Amino acid sequence: MNNLVILPILIPLITATLLLLIPKKVKLQKVISVISLTATTIAAMVLVHTVYLNGIQTLEIGSWRPPFGIVLVADMFASLLVLTGVIVSFTCVLFSFRNIGKDRENFFFYAFTQFLITGVMGAFLTGDLFNLFVFFEVMLMSSYALIVLGGTRIQLRESIKYLLVNIISSALFVIALAYLYGLVGTLNMADVSSKIAQSGQTDIVTVVAILFLIVFGLKGGIFPLYFWLPGSYQAPPYAITAIFGALLTKVGVYSIYRIFTLIFYHEPQITHQIIAALAIITILIGAIGAIAYWDVKKILIYNIVTAVGVIIYGIAIATETGYAGGIYYLVHDMVIKGALFLLAGAMFTITGTDNIKKMGGMIKRHPLLGWMFFTACLALAGIPPLSGFVGKILLAQGGLAQEHYIFVGVMLFSSLLVLYSVMKIFMNCFFREEVLSPKEEKGTTKGLVYPSVILIALSAFLGLGAEFVYPYVFEAAETLMDPSIYIQAVLKE
Repeated sequence: MNNLVILPILIPLITATLLLLIPKKVKLQKVISVISLTATTIAAMVLVHTVYLNGIQTLEIGSWRPPFGIVLVADMFASLLVLTGVIVSFTCVLFSFRNIGKDRENFFFYAFTQFLITGVMGAFLTGDLFNLFVFFEVMLMSSYALIVLGGTRIQLRESIKYLLVNIISSALFVIALAYLYGLVGTLNMADVSSKIAQSGQTDIVTVVAILFLIVFGLKGGIFPLYFWLPGSYQAPPYAITAIFGALLTKVGVYSIYRIFTLIFYHEPQITHQIIAALAIITILIGAIGAIAYWDVKKILIYNIVTAVGVIIYGIAIATETGYAGGIYYLVHDMVIKGALFLLAGAMFTITGTDNIKKMGGMIKRHPLLGWMFFTACLALAGIPPLSGFVGKILLAQGGLAQEHYIFVGVMLFSSLLVLYSVMKIFMNCFFREEVLSPKEEKGTTKGLVYPSVILIALSAFLGLGAEFVYPYVFEAAETLMDPSIYIQAVLKE
């Protein structure tokens, strides 16, 4: 047992509870938030290093042995996402200090954010499907509060859709859990995997697997279940959208990876072929949506959809290289989507609009903002030597080795569309004829650009320092390739 595993969950949970007790002391809330996120980041870094040196770490809550008790499991896959998630959350909170506004700060913004982080970290680290549902609900309840915080008309309208979709998704999740428990008599992931491996994946188990795919597909935003995402993510301010875009859909993607590599991997000709088809369509739909709009936020949101398709195709490749590419691209996308939304938030602060046609000439007075956005655009499209290139190269290698030529072609074609969509923002907003004079600018970018510097630097490190990151990513991929590693670490059989 290792108590280190629970720290990324426990620290934000305690922080959120403490922040609820001091609703009027906003400055103190900011200080506590920074201290908490610093501590969580350090804990996550130590966790990644510990897993790398000593293998999968587990914590049996209350000393109840699995599968009878609750168990937290930190393999390299989960640990990498915990570390990436807390770094992105940290930058979003730093951005919000100068952007979110006093009205939202006075109504528990920082507390809800910490609860959201608690749910995300718990979803990554739990080793039990029912507790995955519980942490999903913690995350979703926090997101319900954040999406309506401020009470604007668009927030209230879109929050209804967001709420209904997630209520339906949660109900389907419980139904899927009930069916699975009825079939195997346990919800501990390692134990479920072991029992299905012994008895075989029957037709009814495959049906349950597809039901789980629907549940996590709704939460992750895969075709055709992404319909709620563009409107719901457009409604809140950029600081909140950045957290949502970087983390929430990725929890759904993580869950698909986890259950279809650990539990439902016995009938790939059915489940994995469905995932492959949905992934390709998701990539195309996202790319087409991104090039269709002249709204900065909508373009970035549709690029979330494209990335989800690219990431989940790693499951269909089902090789160590394919998994490594999916993991690498998942980490990259969390980082770069956070950076892009924060940079777009700074652009909105200057102009007061998301309409590209109402912006122009910002490079003259905001060169740092402009060139950082340009760098993030290159990373998003997978231009070397930035992080997106490494993930796509690994996915392309895995796809070609398995003769998945259609996917490789679609992924490369979508990269051009993604690059076009974000360069449309860059060229029109920064290099077109100036639209606003200095006196007409709506706000200042003071303090807004620097949180993105952290994420851009991390993206550059993931690209230029790929040889350093590879051992961690391939260790995560190895665990996904061989479920017995995970089962042995949890059940200790």
